[in-house]
Amino acid sequence: MTEAAWLAQVQWSDDGLVPAIAQDARTGRVLMLAWMNAESLALSLAEGRAIYWSRSRGRLWRKGEESGHVQRLKEIRLDCDGDALLLLVEQVGGIACHTGRESCFFAPLQDGRFTPLDPVLKAAQEIYGRQGGA
Repeated sequence: MTEAAWLAQVQWSDDGLVPAIAQDARTGRVLMLAWMNAESLALSLAEGRAIYWSRSRGRLWRKGEESGHVQRLKEIRLDCDGDALLLLVEQVGGIACHTGRESCFFAPLQDGRFTPLDPVLKAAQEIYGRQGGA
């Protein structure tokens, strides 16, 4: 199947994006949700690492380009409706979240509020030299 053929199987949104869930290939933990366009998806496969489309930056975003927390791509799966991707990854450094946690999903709903439970493994200032980034 040609690149164009498999990319055409994805049901892109009106703005040319599809949600992509990154999951740790070893543990099964959901790490994060990001967005991909056709270029980032094709490049992810070609480079063997997760490359997303940053809506806030308006450009391609190679996960770990600032932090070093690269996601090595192990497998890509398309959901049954063709409108969401699952990326099975090896998370380099064990940190996927820009807050310095293993996963972006660190705050379960408890007693009527979302409460951060997962520990910060490394402060954002240590990762980025400033607050923020991803």
